Amino acid sequence: MSEPSSWVLKHAGYIPEDSDVLDLACGAGRHARLFLMSGHYVTAIDKDTNALNDLENFPGVEIIQTDLEDGSPFPLLKKKFGGIIVTNYLYRPLLPLLPELLAAGGVLIYETFMIGNEKFGRPKNPDFLLRPQELLDQYHPSLRVQSYEETTITEPNPAVVQRICAVNAH
Repeated sequence: MSEPSSWVLKHAGYIPEDSDVLDLACGAGRHARLFLMSGHYVTAIDKDTNALNDLENFPGVEIIQTDLEDGSPFPLLKKKFGGIIVTNYLYRPLLPLLPELLAAGGVLIYETFMIGNEKFGRPKNPDFLLRPQELLDQYHPSLRVQSYEETTITEPNPAVVQRICAVNAH
Protein backbone atom coordinates (compact mmCIF):
# COMPACT_ATOMS: atom_id res chain seq x y z
CA MET A 1 0.00 0.00 0.00
CA SER A 2 1.36 3.39 -0.92
CA GLU A 3 1.84 6.20 1.55
CA PRO A 4 -0.71 9.02 1.84
CA SER A 5 -0.14 11.99 -0.44
CA SER A 6 2.16 14.62 1.04
CA TRP A 7 -0.41 17.25 -0.03
CA VAL A 8 -3.17 15.46 1.89
CA LEU A 9 -0.93 15.04 4.95
CA LYS A 10 0.04 18.72 4.85
CA HIS A 11 -3.60 19.88 4.82
CA ALA A 12 -5.37 17.14 6.82
CA GLY A 13 -5.39 19.33 9.93
CA TYR A 14 -7.84 21.75 8.29
CA ILE A 15 -10.56 19.09 8.38
CA PRO A 16 -12.69 19.55 11.51
CA GLU A 17 -12.06 16.94 14.24
CA ASP A 18 -14.43 13.97 14.36
CA SER A 19 -16.12 15.00 11.10
CA ASP A 20 -17.19 12.69 8.31
CA VAL A 21 -14.64 12.37 5.50
CA LEU A 22 -15.35 11.27 1.94
CA ASP A 23 -12.51 9.54 0.09
CA LEU A 24 -13.75 9.88 -3.49
CA ALA A 25 -12.37 7.34 -5.98
CA CYS A 26 -10.45 5.93 -3.03
CA GLY A 27 -8.48 3.25 -4.86
CA ALA A 28 -6.67 1.08 -2.33
CA GLY A 29 -7.84 3.34 0.52
CA ARG A 30 -4.62 4.99 1.66
CA HIS A 31 -6.45 8.19 2.61
CA ALA A 32 -9.51 6.39 3.98
CA ARG A 33 -7.17 4.56 6.36
CA LEU A 34 -5.35 7.77 7.30
CA PHE A 35 -8.55 9.55 8.33
CA LEU A 36 -10.07 6.47 9.95
CA MET A 37 -7.00 6.17 12.16
CA SER A 38 -7.33 9.90 12.97
CA GLY A 39 -10.78 9.37 14.48
CA HIS A 40 -12.94 10.39 11.53
CA TYR A 41 -15.93 8.51 10.18
CA VAL A 42 -14.96 7.66 6.59
CA THR A 43 -16.98 6.97 3.47
CA ALA A 44 -14.80 5.33 0.84
CA ILE A 45 -16.24 5.14 -2.66
CA ASP A 46 -14.79 3.54 -5.78
CA LYS A 47 -15.65 1.35 -8.74
CA ASP A 48 -13.44 -1.43 -7.35
CA THR A 49 -13.41 -1.79 -3.57
CA ASN A 50 -11.62 -5.15 -3.32
CA ALA A 51 -8.57 -3.50 -1.77
CA LEU A 52 -10.79 -2.38 1.13
CA ASN A 53 -11.94 -5.86 2.18
CA ASP A 54 -9.92 -5.61 5.40
CA LEU A 55 -11.99 -2.55 6.42
CA GLU A 56 -15.44 -4.04 5.78
CA ASN A 57 -16.25 -4.70 9.44
CA PHE A 58 -14.15 -1.87 10.84
CA PRO A 59 -16.22 0.56 12.92
CA GLY A 60 -16.54 4.05 11.47
CA VAL A 61 -16.19 3.19 7.79
CA GLU A 62 -18.74 2.94 5.02
CA ILE A 63 -17.59 1.39 1.74
CA ILE A 64 -19.60 2.09 -1.39
CA GLN A 65 -18.85 0.26 -4.61
CA THR A 66 -20.19 2.20 -7.59
CA ASP A 67 -19.15 3.43 -10.98
CA LEU A 68 -18.93 7.20 -10.58
CA GLU A 69 -18.90 7.67 -14.35
CA ASP A 70 -21.83 5.54 -15.52
CA GLY A 71 -24.40 8.34 -15.44
CA SER A 72 -26.19 7.11 -12.30
CA PRO A 73 -27.09 9.74 -9.71
CA PHE A 74 -24.31 10.36 -7.21
CA PRO A 75 -25.17 8.13 -4.21
CA LEU A 76 -24.37 10.64 -1.44
CA LEU A 77 -26.28 13.77 -2.49
CA LYS A 78 -28.07 14.07 0.87
CA LYS A 79 -24.91 13.80 2.97
CA LYS A 80 -22.54 16.55 4.16
CA PHE A 81 -18.85 15.97 4.86
CA GLY A 82 -16.28 17.77 6.97
CA GLY A 83 -13.66 16.70 4.46
CA ILE A 84 -13.51 15.47 0.89
CA ILE A 85 -10.31 13.89 -0.41
CA VAL A 86 -9.68 13.34 -4.12
CA THR A 87 -6.30 12.25 -5.46
CA ASN A 88 -5.19 11.00 -8.88
CA TYR A 89 -8.74 11.14 -10.25
CA LEU A 90 -10.57 13.46 -12.59
CA TYR A 91 -14.13 13.15 -13.80
CA ARG A 92 -15.19 16.70 -14.64
CA PRO A 93 -18.97 16.20 -14.18
CA LEU A 94 -18.32 15.62 -10.44
CA LEU A 95 -16.32 18.85 -9.92
CA PRO A 96 -19.29 21.20 -9.36
CA LEU A 97 -20.92 18.71 -7.00
CA LEU A 98 -18.12 18.67 -4.43
CA PRO A 99 -18.78 22.05 -2.73
CA GLU A 100 -22.43 21.02 -2.27
CA LEU A 101 -21.27 17.97 -0.31
CA LEU A 102 -19.18 20.03 2.13
CA ALA A 103 -20.60 20.95 5.52
CA ALA A 104 -20.03 24.49 6.77
CA GLY A 105 -16.33 24.64 7.61
CA GLY A 106 -15.71 21.51 5.55
CA VAL A 107 -12.52 21.14 3.55
CA LEU A 108 -11.82 19.93 0.02
CA ILE A 109 -8.34 18.51 -0.56
CA TYR A 110 -7.87 17.70 -4.24
CA GLU A 111 -4.73 16.66 -6.10
CA THR A 112 -4.50 15.21 -9.58
CA PHE A 113 -2.59 15.29 -12.83
CA MET A 114 -2.57 18.25 -15.19
CA ILE A 115 -1.48 19.08 -18.71
CA GLY A 116 2.26 18.46 -18.97
CA ASN A 117 2.04 15.10 -17.22
CA GLU A 118 2.00 13.30 -20.58
CA LYS A 119 5.80 13.68 -20.77
CA PHE A 120 6.13 11.51 -17.64
CA GLY A 121 3.55 8.83 -18.35
CA ARG A 122 -0.10 8.13 -17.67
CA PRO A 123 -2.51 9.70 -17.82
CA LYS A 124 -1.77 11.23 -21.20
CA ASN A 125 -5.35 11.72 -22.39
CA PRO A 126 -6.39 15.40 -21.98
CA ASP A 127 -9.78 14.23 -20.67
CA PHE A 128 -7.94 13.13 -17.53
CA LEU A 129 -5.56 16.09 -17.24
CA LEU A 130 -6.54 19.37 -15.63
CA ARG A 131 -6.08 22.55 -17.62
CA PRO A 132 -4.02 25.38 -16.10
CA GLN A 133 -5.81 26.85 -13.06
CA GLU A 134 -8.82 24.58 -13.58
CA LEU A 135 -9.25 23.69 -9.90
CA LEU A 136 -8.77 27.32 -8.90
CA ASP A 137 -11.32 28.49 -11.47
CA GLN A 138 -13.74 25.75 -10.40
CA TYR A 139 -13.67 26.36 -6.65
CA HIS A 140 -12.95 30.05 -6.20
CA PRO A 141 -15.02 32.02 -5.08
CA SER A 142 -17.51 29.35 -3.86
CA LEU A 143 -14.84 28.03 -1.45
CA ARG A 144 -12.10 29.91 0.41
CA VAL A 145 -8.80 28.72 -1.03
CA GLN A 146 -6.25 27.94 1.69
CA SER A 147 -3.55 26.64 -0.62
CA TYR A 148 -3.14 26.03 -4.34
CA GLU A 149 -0.32 25.00 -6.63
CA GLU A 150 0.61 23.66 -10.04
CA THR A 151 3.92 21.87 -9.85
CA THR A 152 6.13 19.05 -11.00
CA ILE A 153 6.70 16.46 -8.30
CA THR A 154 9.33 13.73 -8.12
CA GLU A 155 7.85 11.52 -5.37
CA PRO A 156 6.40 8.93 -5.42
CA ASN A 157 6.86 9.24 -9.22
CA PRO A 158 7.60 12.19 -11.50
CA ALA A 159 4.35 13.92 -12.45
CA VAL A 160 2.82 17.30 -13.21
CA VAL A 161 0.03 17.96 -10.72
CA GLN A 162 -2.45 20.58 -9.69
CA ARG A 163 -3.68 20.68 -6.12
CA ILE A 164 -5.95 22.72 -3.93
CA CYS A 165 -7.08 22.89 -0.33
CA ALA A 166 -10.27 24.94 0.04
CA VAL A 167 -12.77 25.55 2.85
CA ASN A 168 -16.52 25.96 2.72
CA ALA A 169 -16.74 29.23 4.63
CA HIS A 170 -20.54 29.45 4.30
